[in-house]
Amino acid sequence: MRRRSPTRRLLAATLLAASVLAPMAVSPTPAVHAAGSDQHGQHGRYDRHGEDDCPPGGLDPALTAELDRTIDNVREQAGIPGAVVGLWMPGKGSYVHASGVANTVTREPMSADTRIRIGSETKTFTVTALLELVDEKRVKLDDPISRYVSGVRNGDRITLRHLAGMRSGLFPYTSDPGFVNDLLSDPYRSFTPQEVLAYGMKHKNTFKPDAQFQYSNSNLVLLGLVIEKVTGKRLDRVIHERVLRPARLHNTLFPTGAEFPEPHAHGYTDQTLSGETEDSTDWNPSWAWAAGAMISDLHDLRRWAKVVATGELLSPKTQAQRLKTQPTGFPGLSYGLGIFETGGWIGHNGSLPGYETVTVYLPAQKATLVIMINTDSLSGGQEPSTLLARAVTQIATPDHVYDGSASQGRTTP
Repeated sequence: MRRRSPTRRLLAATLLAASVLAPMAVSPTPAVHAAGSDQHGQHGRYDRHGEDDCPPGGLDPALTAELDRTIDNVREQAGIPGAVVGLWMPGKGSYVHASGVANTVTREPMSADTRIRIGSETKTFTVTALLELVDEKRVKLDDPISRYVSGVRNGDRITLRHLAGMRSGLFPYTSDPGFVNDLLSDPYRSFTPQEVLAYGMKHKNTFKPDAQFQYSNSNLVLLGLVIEKVTGKRLDRVIHERVLRPARLHNTLFPTGAEFPEPHAHGYTDQTLSGETEDSTDWNPSWAWAAGAMISDLHDLRRWAKVVATGELLSPKTQAQRLKTQPTGFPGLSYGLGIFETGGWIGHNGSLPGYETVTVYLPAQKATLVIMINTDSLSGGQEPSTLLARAVTQIATPDHVYDGSASQGRTTP
């Protein structure tokens, strides 16, 4: 993996730009369960609990073989140590392919059962919790943030809707050079929400509320504080009780520190002070908090893709507001309230030092795509998860290609 300037990419774009705003190359996907080897992915049945209406078998063998080849080629060319790709297409079949390694030292193979840090996909959980409070009339989307959190520049004009839609104009704390240096100087340290917000609040707002789109983790950290104030509970408990439990996501968690339940893949990043690749598995994600600290696995992300895209936990009226997307300024990508749309796919991506994910749902075909990889090191200036997602959808759903635009750099979520 190459050396890169951590200040330029690490926290500059934040989870969204990392996972959602980067293009991909693709290939179709078959249905199966896999525990990959170092060179070749292995397949088998992966249909725990018999969910959804995918038939019990895999995709067409020729399509499966093409997907296998494409995924492995993209993985090798992009320098991705290990990858898990799952595709579920009702009426056609399902496909899971795990290849490469979960640990570059022991050469332990990547497994479809591994847990992964999901970075900015955390935003979909945080915003879902907020929207549940909207349904209960405990908050309103057009409430100003100043009603809940003091000290926010222009807080009387910035609404919860602006924050959830990335249209507040608040400077992203992950783009502050001091934050990048402090984080990378000691990636095991713990940050509070107030500490990370302070880095961004040193800067003037970048535009007036609702004037344009700018991905900023500062927005989601503020929404996390709103949720805590309204409920009187810690955000991790709210997410567990109000989102994970009703959605039956038993392998997903919001860590309060660096905890990382087994089995999990080791993560590798070049977002370091030296620019050299390091093992970031046990780095503390507290700095990402409501914007990107969560952990999940393939099975739960598969279920969550449909839950969040179809609004299973929300009223139809609130879900409609969530899915009302606006242009981002990046071709082929629009953003709603903690969710995006690209090529007809609805969901989010995530990027944290050492890990990237994509979890999306295609309403037109009731299809689900989940990608989990254990690196965030760019390949040709693009997010490796985007390269995989594009490649897979070009093969499996050629009329609906996941095609986010070029990343703005990186951040941690």
